[in-house]
Order: sequence, then structure tokens, then C-alpha cells
Amino acid sequence: MTRPSLTLLSLFAGLISLGAQAQTSGASLLPSDGGASATRHFDSLGKPPSKFTIELRNGQKAELPFADKRDFDEAKRGFVAEPSYTKIMADAGHVAWDMGSYGWLLTGKDFESIHPSLQRQAILNMGYGLYEVIPGRVYQVRGYDLANISFIKGDTGWIVFDPLTVQETARAALEFINDRLGKRPVVGVVYSHSHADHFGGVRGVIDEADVAGGKVMVIAPEGFLEAAISENIFAGNAMSRRLQWQYAVLLQRSPHGHVDQAIGKNVGNGNAGLIAPNRLVKKGVEEITLDGVHMVFQNVPDTEAPVEMNTYFPQFKALWTSELVTATVHNIYTLRGAQVRNAHNWSKQVALTLYKFGQEAEVLFASHSWPRWGNGRIQEVLRAQRDAYANLNNQVLHYANQGVTINEIHNVYEVPKSLRDQWAVRSYHGDVQNNTRAVINRFLGHYDGNPVNLIPLSPKDSAPLYVEMMGGAAKIVTKGEELLAQDKLLLATEILNKLVFAEPQNQPARRLLADVYEQLGYRAESTSVRNSFLQGAFELRNGRPGGVPPRPTGPDVIRAMSTEQWLDFIGISLDPKKAEGMRFTINLVTPDNSEQYTIEMTNATLTNIKGFQAKSPDLTVTVNRADLNQVMMGQASFDDLIAAGKARFEGDRTGFDQLRAILIPFTPDFEILPGSAAKALTTPPKPFEVRNVVDLD
Repeated sequence: MTRPSLTLLSLFAGLISLGAQAQTSGASLLPSDGGASATRHFDSLGKPPSKFTIELRNGQKAELPFADKRDFDEAKRGFVAEPSYTKIMADAGHVAWDMGSYGWLLTGKDFESIHPSLQRQAILNMGYGLYEVIPGRVYQVRGYDLANISFIKGDTGWIVFDPLTVQETARAALEFINDRLGKRPVVGVVYSHSHADHFGGVRGVIDEADVAGGKVMVIAPEGFLEAAISENIFAGNAMSRRLQWQYAVLLQRSPHGHVDQAIGKNVGNGNAGLIAPNRLVKKGVEEITLDGVHMVFQNVPDTEAPVEMNTYFPQFKALWTSELVTATVHNIYTLRGAQVRNAHNWSKQVALTLYKFGQEAEVLFASHSWPRWGNGRIQEVLRAQRDAYANLNNQVLHYANQGVTINEIHNVYEVPKSLRDQWAVRSYHGDVQNNTRAVINRFLGHYDGNPVNLIPLSPKDSAPLYVEMMGGAAKIVTKGEELLAQDKLLLATEILNKLVFAEPQNQPARRLLADVYEQLGYRAESTSVRNSFLQGAFELRNGRPGGVPPRPTGPDVIRAMSTEQWLDFIGISLDPKKAEGMRFTINLVTPDNSEQYTIEMTNATLTNIKGFQAKSPDLTVTVNRADLNQVMMGQASFDDLIAAGKARFEGDRTGFDQLRAILIPFTPDFEILPGSAAKALTTPPKPFEVRNVVDLD
């Protein structure tokens, strides 16, 4: 059985070769209605692209390098087989992955509600199935999660690179490749870096007992475990809410909604786990041979992740660039929230990769996107990526040194045309305007030098004054309608945003701002920007959908979290207004790992120090860390552990009870725009429970 060839009605001639590739008895991704339903807006209040959006899109099509179709040839090269299913079910019974929900992208339609460059990227990311990268030795399963899962064939088994986000998709990928190529054991796993879509599915491909027994080597860069846990603990709840906007996880998959995530289609929704590595790469360049496969690892920290590494396979002349180099310019600042990344160092590390391995590599592949073949092509891509980050860093600082501020730089910086004309460095995942501001923030911080911005008013406080001075809501709505009709969208957002913050229940204002957001979303090349505007439009019109469960932190992550990190998180969780006047000292002892902590409440602040015990504490708590995990996961209370003889309290527990009573349960359903409260609130965590550690790209 073969998938029907695609006939596009527009300029996307390069897509034909991708859609027409031969398939072997796979499930068709094409929708049964031919994509007719996708042309209808999923929101009854939604609007189609305006004439201005369509005109702008037509101009973009004329400027983009569509004559370069090499990506389509490379994306289909090495195709082996497509699975017989489009959905992967989670162990809990819900759908963990649904590639078929994006099938409308393969109908040959030119969607005016999607930036033409982004539509091209979204179709390239529709690769679904097993691909051969190096004949008989290197394979990838693509389209099973946000990332690719790569399989290196050793003498006796598979070495798995980056086992996806959840175990259900990783397990399905392993079963699929074994079914097609013959069953082989997994003898090694490589975590390229510390983001969850590169390690969370590990339990789908190996057992922890085999790692502990030395049967499986799990390789990671030095500092992996700490980075995988610590990067997002303290603001994890806020990141979870913001992730809903950046990844549009609450939007329908539609030409008017979610179309792609730039580096893959979406994120698997199942069981995420973590097995600690038993082999760390500590040197800048370090060689490991496993099951007959010689691997040269290059640590590239402080780039796309706090710790990350590339891998070169000399015997195959194949270069794995983790997420340092994929088919996009990445986030220097990711909209879910994270520490600003180092564009300068990112460029330097790509340059090192180019000169150390790129001079002889014949295949370049990565944890996202598709491979590139031929040394000339590889050097071209590496140079473009190197220059994109270097130009961003250098040009932004060039203007900053002339007085251009963080609030102006995005309107000044311009990507050189020579880079704009290369698909490999378009801003699909990162956003060029946002990234410029991130560079200034890294070097100069958020302050622009104007003293008025040292003490800015909160929007809810300043907005009423703006509304009053503009003559009231009716005049603002009228002016907003006029600006929208003139396609002056950013000016419209400036005044309508003030009105929504001043009058959150003003429905004409909310719906008009949503209309403006929607047009901005349709025009965005970056998925993060598109998703943010379209999710904002949806919530302005409908409020935040209720009943969406958070992604709870799994037991593996809890076990890997240090007790000190957990205590620090408790200090963040307490209500500081209710803590005023409290004063107590608690000693915590965890005998099974021989740790001790002193915890003090003073000045409405909870602090802790590892390795010390107060001489005269109010209370001493003794509990094995293995049992404390149950409290951290919300599966038991301290009182449950005391009753079971697994915890001992000695002294006055008044301070402990006071602390427990003032902990605020964080849930990822707070308003981003006022008046958009969730219809049904998320079930809050239990006292001392940790949830919502977010660690995606």
C-alpha cells in the first residue's frame, strides 16, 4: 500500500516529494474528509485571515527561498517503513500521541492562516516512521514525540540516543524498529542533554535493574542529573502555565490553531521517567567505545541547555549535534521562562564542532529535524548556525553600545539577507525579536536606563489611568476597530491591552483584542509566537479551559531531587504575609543517606543549611529519604509516616504545624490576562508535595 501522491495548489512544489514517498503498509495520515474540516475555524468566535494578512503572506512567499528544496529530499531519504497506527496510547488509557491529528497538513492545501515558511516546516516535521541514516548502522524513528529517537546498531544490540519524553512513545519506537529489523537488546542509552524530551521515555527502552547491574551503560554529560532537576524546580508552576501558551497545548490542532512545534509536532503525554546515568562525560572531548561502536563526545555546556554534548562516530563519519544544531534558530530566551542562554558561547561551540568534526563528517543528524548528507552540505549548515548566533550576539551588542535599549532593540536588529535566505536558520522555535531582547538582558539586564522603569506600575494599576485619559472604553474600542481596519495591529494591542486590564469583563474589548492577537498569530513564523497569540485570543474569548490536569512530577524526578532543593521549594511555597512573627528551628535527619539539615524560620523567611544540626532545636524530625519521597509526591503525609513508624518527631511540633498551615498550593491555572479564569480549577497539591517541574526545549 502506498500513500497517495500530494498535489499542492500553491508554490509548495518541494512538498510533493515528501508526501509521495513510498510507504509500506502504513496507516495513512491523510484525514478521511480530505482536510475539509480543517478549513473551518474550531472557535465560533474565531476570524479568518484578514486581507492584510493574506497580502503580507503573499509578499513573504515571494521573498522566501522556495527554490531550495534540498530539505525535502533529505527528509525522505532513508525511509524504511511507516507504522500501521497513527495513535499511541498511554498506559493510563488516554492518547499519548496522535500523529494523525496533523494529517490535514498533507492535503496539499495552502493555508492562509499559517506563515508560508512555518507551513513548510510543519510539513517537513510530518515524517513518521523508521529511517536509515547510515546503512545497516544508524537509524531514527521520527514523528513519535517532540524529539527523534536514534538507534545505533552495535555488535550485539542497540545504543539509543535520546529516548523521547514519555515511556509509551519510546517503547513503541523500540518495538517498531525491532519488528522491522529484528529484535536486539538495548545495551546503551545516551542522554544528549538535560531537557525532558531527551530522557523522559527511558523506561520504555531499558530497565533500571539492568543499569544497576552493569548490563546497560547510560551515558550523559557531567552535571546532567542536577541540571535535569534544578533548572525549573523553583518556578515550575509558573513555567507550566506559560508552557500552555508557548506550546499551545490547550488549542485544537488546526490551521487556525496548533500546527507544529518547530522542532517536532508536539509533546508526548504519558509517563515520564528518569534513570540516573552510570557513565558521565567529564572532559571537553572524551572517547567511549561500547558494543563495537566508537563514540567521540564533545561537551557543549551553556548553550541550548546548561549541560549538553555532541557525538562524532569516526567509523561512520557521522556527526550527532544533539540540539546544538537543528533545522531552526533556537530560543535564547524560551517563552515558558528559563535562564537566558548564551548566544555568544553557542556560536563558539558550533564553530568548534565545525572545525573538530565538520571537516570530515559525511552525515549530520540530531535529536530533532532530519539529517543532512555530504560534507559540503554539513559545513554549510554548521556555518549558517554559527553565524546566526554570532550575528545576533554581536549586532545586538553593537547597537546596545550606542544606547539602543531592551525596549527598542527588536525594532532595530535585522537578520542579514544572506542568513534569511537559508532555511536552516529561520526562526521557527526561537523568535528573532525575542532573542534580541534576551541578549541585552543577559549582558545588561531588564532595566533600560530610564528611571521611570525602576519602579513601573503594575498593569492593573496603570491601566485605569490610561483608559480615563483616552476618554473611556467606548473611544478606545472605536479607535481599536479603526486601527485593526488599518492593519495597525501593534498600535491596537497597545490601547486594547490597557482597556482589558482596566476592565477585565469588557467583552467588546476582549473580543477585539482577540481579533488582533489572532492576526498576529497567523503571521508569525515562530511557533512560540504564533501559539502565544492564538492561545491568548482563545482565552480572551472563552476563558481558560478547565479540567486540564497538570503534568505532575514523576517518582523518578522526585527521587533525583535533592532534599536541599525540596526544602528550598518549601521556602518559596510559604505565604510570607502569614509567616510574620513565626520563629522556630527544626533539625532534619535522613539516616538512609546520612544527611542532616537545620531549618530555621526567622524574619518571615524559611532557610536551611545542609550538614549542620542546631544545638537546641524546637523539633527534630528523623525520616529516611526513601520514605520522605512519599511526602514529596503527595502519597503520604508526615503524620501517616509517624503512624507507620517511618518517621519520628522529637520535641515541640508547633512550628512544623504552623509551617504546614501557611503553604500555598501552586496550580498552573492562574490568569495571564485578567478575566480569563479557568472554568474548573486544577486540583491543588498536598502540603509539601512538589509538582510541575518543566524541562522542555
